[in-house]
Amino acid sequence: MQIDKRTIYSWALYDWANSVYATTVMAGFFPIFFKSYYSADVEATLSTAHLGFANSISSFIIVLIAPLLGAMADSGSLKKRFLFLFAYLGILMSAALALVSQGEWQLAAFIYILGNVGFMGADIFYDGLLPSISDRKNVDFVSGLGFAFGYLGGGILFSINVLMLQDFSLFGLDGEAEAIKASFLSVALWWALFSLPLFLFVEERKKESRNAAALLKDGYLRLKNTFSKIKKLKGVLLFLLAYWLYIDGVDTIIRMAVDYGMALGFDSKNLIFALLIVQFVGFPATLLFAKIAQLWDTKKAIFLAIGIYLFITLWATVMEKVYEFYILAVMIALVQGGIQALSRSYYSKMIPKEHAAEFFGFYNFLGKFAAILGPLLVALVALFTQNSRASIGSVAVLFILGAILLYFVDEKKQKKVLKMP
Repeated sequence: MQIDKRTIYSWALYDWANSVYATTVMAGFFPIFFKSYYSADVEATLSTAHLGFANSISSFIIVLIAPLLGAMADSGSLKKRFLFLFAYLGILMSAALALVSQGEWQLAAFIYILGNVGFMGADIFYDGLLPSISDRKNVDFVSGLGFAFGYLGGGILFSINVLMLQDFSLFGLDGEAEAIKASFLSVALWWALFSLPLFLFVEERKKESRNAAALLKDGYLRLKNTFSKIKKLKGVLLFLLAYWLYIDGVDTIIRMAVDYGMALGFDSKNLIFALLIVQFVGFPATLLFAKIAQLWDTKKAIFLAIGIYLFITLWATVMEKVYEFYILAVMIALVQGGIQALSRSYYSKMIPKEHAAEFFGFYNFLGKFAAILGPLLVALVALFTQNSRASIGSVAVLFILGAILLYFVDEKKQKKVLKMP
């Protein structure tokens, strides 16, 4: 298959499309709206628990289905079809949130769970397409380009949504609640529109078509074989364990940063502004990290990002002023996209292309499993110590252990095992 710039940019544009769900819905407005509107008559601590369970349940669903669906996608050349199904599940659920009335927290949580499943599930097959639209020379750039587009696209729409919230009359809206519901609709429209280039211009190698029963059977067999393959591929297994630990730290900081800022008494408006900083600084920073990896070394660049994250975590434990929160937001923006993009590209260099989706199924499996355990670690430390600073400091352990395991990963040796160039 000949790879051209149109294919690469069409693939990367999907990150521009779906990242608005992560910014406006997951990180931005839904947590606030869930507490103040959907759960208006529910005790604050109870609504927090409901939201936590919703996040955990959606991640757990992906943990269960990711490896199997990845194997089925490889077996039947179904990456784009599965991507389409999950993406449009997320799109429909984003729009559906605008239809939920005040006090209907159960319905809002259910729709949110389905939306998260759609968002995270589509990423499995989006990542699985990476090896087929790039080669060893440009995979770091292509992977970084996707994350950079995601930061920019997510930041642009989130900025518009924040403006809608702050000056709703300018947009012909009656109040903040209507502005947030309109924001959920804008996410659905944006995601649907900018997904089209991938579906139209990114090709997938076709295999012999088979019926659903045969694909399901073969999917289970490939899943079993993938377990066996990964156990034999020491480099891949070691990297997946390292990735699980340090990306656990990254995801925990993403999910808990706003909550931690509120625990320190910072104003919610400052925290929303910090999210905007992450989006716009993250765009050029992700491209810069991809360039560093090309000129230096992908593994060393990941180590650099882990080191910065470790510093961020330790500084957060002694942070006192809101300006320090802004500085930490900039530092996170400098490395967040880089560590995600380079981890994806580094992993893609060590796996067989013909089994990319099933291997990325395990990759996403660990990433989503981390989204369950990381916040739990913070919660347990906070519970036993009654100290929010100690709880955020506990995340440092994940970065340290991840770095130690990554040190022992030998990419070149792994490629020799697979007889890759």
